[in-house]
Amino acid sequence: MLVKTFGSAVYGIEAITITIEVNISGGGKPYYTIVGLPDKAVSESMERIEAALSTNGFRMPRQKIVVNMAPADIRKEGSAYDLTIATAILASSGQIDGENLGKYLIMGELSLDGTVQPIKGALPIAIQARKEGFKGFILPKQNAREAAIVNDLEVYGVESLTQVSGFFDGTTRIEPEVVNTREEFFKSLTAYDSDFSEVRGQENIKRALEIAAAGGHNVILIGPPGAGKTMLARRLPSILPPLSLHESLETTKIHSVAGKLAAADALVTTRPFRSPHHTISDVALVGGGSNPQPGEISLAHNGVLFLDELPEFKRTALEVMRQPLEERRVTISRAKFTIDYPSSFMLVASMNPCPCGYFNHPEKECVCPPGIVQKYLSKISGPLLDRIDLHVEVTPVNFNELASDRLAEKSEFIRDRVIKARDIQSHRFGNKPDLHANAQMSPQMVRDICKISEAGQNLLKKAMEKLGLSARAYDRILKVSRTIADLAGSEEIELEHLAEAIHFRSLDREGWAG
Repeated sequence: MLVKTFGSAVYGIEAITITIEVNISGGGKPYYTIVGLPDKAVSESMERIEAALSTNGFRMPRQKIVVNMAPADIRKEGSAYDLTIATAILASSGQIDGENLGKYLIMGELSLDGTVQPIKGALPIAIQARKEGFKGFILPKQNAREAAIVNDLEVYGVESLTQVSGFFDGTTRIEPEVVNTREEFFKSLTAYDSDFSEVRGQENIKRALEIAAAGGHNVILIGPPGAGKTMLARRLPSILPPLSLHESLETTKIHSVAGKLAAADALVTTRPFRSPHHTISDVALVGGGSNPQPGEISLAHNGVLFLDELPEFKRTALEVMRQPLEERRVTISRAKFTIDYPSSFMLVASMNPCPCGYFNHPEKECVCPPGIVQKYLSKISGPLLDRIDLHVEVTPVNFNELASDRLAEKSEFIRDRVIKARDIQSHRFGNKPDLHANAQMSPQMVRDICKISEAGQNLLKKAMEKLGLSARAYDRILKVSRTIADLAGSEEIELEHLAEAIHFRSLDREGWAG
């Protein structure tokens, strides 16, 4: 008897519906086969299914069982098809009622005792299921809240194979998971564990991070150990504008595909902050692998990617970021398919000015030999530095500031100014839905929007000649000065806005590294 059930395959952050056809025929020696380009994990599923059926009082048919996974030219990966195939086998052998199987999309990995294990990519699968008109989605209990944010789709979280069989036979009632998407979204929109009010001193660094947040600019913090670079960077998401619902869904899809969502989470409602260790590989950073997965730059989509001790990262890992930084997406190419992962993130990097960490320190003496400082800085390529808009020197906080009881400005007040600046930019880019911040402007848009006076041109010309800036750095200065003007509520880019933007090109300054 031929029975069809439906599962799904995730490619990139989108899902493709997979039809599972099971045919049981003939007698004699049992013969099980799975066709349709399965990987090793899928091929092994028959062993898990047989054990799960036996443990739960069902029988594995001792006949010829052919499982076809269509479309046959798409590779099927992972163990999430176990429940889909097992349900089809039970229906095909007459052990459960298969009349309503076609109305539901079914996914889940089976343990040998029949319990259902969580899967990856539940959210994009649920979105595709609704798009294709399925009545409901049956999946592991741990993924139910994640999938339930999709409206107009009944989501049933199950814990075992017997629950699924009882559901189709009508002997077990399973309540659909219900999540109020908007309530979930607004519940913790600005709930961050850390706040800028906890930072003593460092007002100039806070100003730089406010500019970076307002325009979506990349920033590098240069300073000695213990100056507060990491502490400041970790508080940056708290001053970024809250995620929109569209951004939240897009970010959640990426984390869902990567298996990074906790069972209690339905949506990613705060800006991601990713801080990979400097030993990270190229593939882990940008994504890919034999079974392509999102990398850290995609997990930081709509948030912040923090690279601590930037020169310690492998040069190859840093160089592969250059294209995603410009295009805000990363493309993973394989022989038979190409996957795009979004990667629109703010890059925040930190570094010591030299190996010992005390070059340019106001009190401690640098002990690095001649030429070592320049050699240390040269680990970061010029093209990568050009893509970083603000170079900020971080100096240690003195004792009086550390011991002061005066509370610093709270993140919410800084965030209000950032949101106002972003609103100006949204109005400016109103007819371009993919453009949200000044940092995303194309070179042509920079010429059209960031117009400066003749006095400003002269100031910028002198800075370019003295610092030896590239054409890309010229554009970066104009973008940053436009953001500073937006924060000030100014329609024109004034001289002081331009001067402040030039000030944030420390690493371009002649003689900075000796």
